[in-house]
Amino acid sequence: MAKVKKTPLRTCVVTKEVLPKQSLVRIAATKEGVVSIDLKGKAPGRGAYLKLSKEVIMLARKNKALDRKLEVAVPEEIYEELLKIAND
Repeated sequence: MAKVKKTPLRTCVVTKEVLPKQSLVRIAATKEGVVSIDLKGKAPGRGAYLKLSKEVIMLARKNKALDRKLEVAVPEEIYEELLKIAND
């Protein structure tokens, strides 16, 4: 019997869509309040997943979804960086 590899799923904090982990980007916040874009998905700290779409990133910025999920104020530079790596 062949072993089936399960695809890890994560939920986008803005759209609430459950998607494969690879199609999302993780934003991490340390206990010290340092926020970073975690492309490898291994950074320590509280994490939030976001769909890599300019529309979703702009919505996250507007409604402060990442701030609430990470319990820290997300710097404007993080959103600028996310917009640069967005798929659309």
